[in-house]
Amino acid sequence: MRGRTAWATAGGAAALVLVTATGVHAEGRGDIRVVRTIVNGGGNVIVGTAKTITYPVDITVKDNSGVKGLSHVSTYNAGSAVGSGFVDWTGTSCKKKSASTSVCTATMSITPAWIPDYSDSDSNKTAGVWEISATVQANDGDYWISDRIALYKIKRAAQLTTVIAPEKVARNATVTVTGKLARANWEDLKYHGYPGQQVRLQFKKKGAAHYSTVKTVTTGNIGQLATKVTITSAGSWRWYFPGTTTTSLKASAGDTLNLT
Repeated sequence: MRGRTAWATAGGAAALVLVTATGVHAEGRGDIRVVRTIVNGGGNVIVGTAKTITYPVDITVKDNSGVKGLSHVSTYNAGSAVGSGFVDWTGTSCKKKSASTSVCTATMSITPAWIPDYSDSDSNKTAGVWEISATVQANDGDYWISDRIALYKIKRAAQLTTVIAPEKVARNATVTVTGKLARANWEDLKYHGYPGQQVRLQFKKKGAAHYSTVKTVTTGNIGQLATKVTITSAGSWRWYFPGTTTTSLKASAGDTLNLT
């Protein structure tokens, strides 16, 4: 290890969703069960290079005596538990829904500056599918240890820019649209160009509500983008990256072009 222990005692993470009844390797005593788990409202957790990310894990628990709460929540990369302990479980609150059912929300936190300390190799390899485990307790002393109650994704944040030049041309003129796609590197906590990725060039006509795809371009060896288009209408141009299993989707800010 380059720093901290392999997993946080109160660690947890989030990102996709997944509804599951009891988990993969469940054990315990009595009839208490996890019946539903939703991570981050069903969305991915996107982590950059500086900002601390906080998000909820909502665990629905049922027992005939009523739910006491959570005694443990942990998380790790679904492919390997090594180097996956940079998510902290920072608190829990439970809301009673009925005499037998409560929703307990575990609050999770990721501080990017901690990530490089948790892996002996490339910290970026921990991006992708993660899973959550939890131990739940009932008022009558029942408990249940449930592994893999939710699958979700923790992704590296992406950055994307668009520049169109010139920004004012005659109708049917040809202009160049450039940009760059980069993503967070969790080793040095900087953004680096993301090569070899399919990025969509999109256009929104002046007065229109939505963008539409004009063409798809592959990023160069440092994430650069460049293409030429013929202008027939005024409007806004942008690049759109749909994301991957390990990197977030990203739409750049639009760059407006007007006709002379």
